[in-house]
Amino acid sequence: MRSDCIQTTVCQERKKDPIEMFHSGQLVKVCAPMVRYSKLAFRTLVRKYSCDLCYTPMIVAADFVRPIKARDSEFTTNQMINFIRCCSCSPYADGTDISRGCPQRWARAEGYGACLINKNEVENPRFLVSVKIRIHDDLPRTVDLCQKAEAIGAPCVTVRGRTAEERHRPVHYDAIEIIKENMSIPVIANGDIRSLKEAENVWQITGTDGVAAARGLLANLAMCAGCEGTPLKFQELGTPYVCFHQHLMKKRIFNALSSTSAVLDYFIDHYGI
Repeated sequence: MRSDCIQTTVCQERKKDPIEMFHSGQLVKVCAPMVRYSKLAFRTLVRKYSCDLCYTPMIVAADFVRPIKARDSEFTTNQMINFIRCCSCSPYADGTDISRGCPQRWARAEGYGACLINKNEVENPRFLVSVKIRIHDDLPRTVDLCQKAEAIGAPCVTVRGRTAEERHRPVHYDAIEIIKENMSIPVIANGDIRSLKEAENVWQITGTDGVAAARGLLANLAMCAGCEGTPLKFQELGTPYVCFHQHLMKKRIFNALSSTSAVLDYFIDHYGI
């Protein structure tokens, strides 16, 4: 099983239930989980620019639980004094999310991600907090899946408006709208949201309680604040050498590819597209 942890903005006085935000009647802007990308530094930046709810990257739960090294690698903290203050009012993560949306072939081969939309049963439903899915070709089957998640206690469902096989095809916002109409818990729409205006449009079209963006935030960290591009102020932050070097190596590997199939495989393996 793979899972994501939900992280809200820093608690100042008392722990708040993140689900309460969806009952405000206002658009809730969500940073979707992205492997290797939505770590602490990234989440800290997007929260500075009006992102309401952030997810940590998707992780392999079993590998995360067993070795300490994996936890040290995946989780980092703020300055110690801030960390201690947070622990005093919120010692645990706000929740755990079961990812049924990752379409990458390796994840599906291992029984993770999008293949889980075909497996409605869970071993211990007490630990199910929220669910993120892709849709089935058969929409009633998708609605049934979401209703079952609600019945066993999921407080919200995030819907990626494509099937596991669809990549660049248009998002089925009409399917998300139908799912929302048949649910009592908050529903979050996800798919091809690259600006605040698009987020507001999707919110209105689907009638959902919030929208989640991934690649749109990678391209523009300040998207949720309505900025058309990443603020120039970000350049003052600089780039750590390890990150800088990794970008250069990825470019070198990409430039060495010599066929269309190799390029397409690269996009699937690295970006899930």
